[in-house]
Amino acid sequence: VQLQASGGGLVQAGGSLRLSCAASGLTFSRFTMSWFRQAPGKEREFVAAVRWSGSKTYYADSVKGRFTISRDNAKNTVYLQMNSLKAEDTAVYYCASDSPRSLGGSYYSGTAYDYWGQGTLVTVSS
Repeated sequence: VQLQASGGGLVQAGGSLRLSCAASGLTFSRFTMSWFRQAPGKEREFVAAVRWSGSKTYYADSVKGRFTISRDNAKNTVYLQMNSLKAEDTAVYYCASDSPRSLGGSYYSGTAYDYWGQGTLVTVSS
């Protein structure tokens, strides 16, 4: 399984970015896809997740209303649209994936995922 994240960069506070994560080596349409982030000196934290069909999404309270996770099963790609960015959103963003059976209800727990991308850096200047 390979997950390739892209789309990070430098943006001013209040701006927007869209992250992408292209997956291969798995039956993408059957897997939960998620985004996590890790800021300097902090632990990795859950950002958002989307179930296999795209009909069910979950968000951390800190990003709810500003970020939108979506997926295109035809392209084996998951997206994270980030709007109204704040300085505290600065972090390396990672995509992760695993089967619903493996995750159970623990979509928010990084330790539950077996598959990870390499990360893409998002820097928000204030």
